[in-house]
Amino acid sequence: MPHPKESHWVRVHVVENQFEADQLAHALKEEGISVWIKEYKDTAYDGLYVSTKGWGGLYVPEPDQVRAEAIIEETGKAFDEPK
Repeated sequence: MPHPKESHWVRVHVVENQFEADQLAHALKEEGISVWIKEYKDTAYDGLYVSTKGWGGLYVPEPDQVRAEAIIEETGKAFDEPK
């Protein structure tokens, strides 16, 4: 949940699952960026729309948006590279 003093949060990424959310949130926190994970869980539809909306969103304070997007892009590349 957003901190009350940081009133304007922006979505910087839509995640496909909780693992991705946790990994990206960890990377952002290591860089000193506050992060809020919002699940798009809708119990009435039992996850029916997760495939179209994503599992959830990562939100950061607006002043950190550009830096957070760059960190997410770099972190995503690390997952995409073959080992």
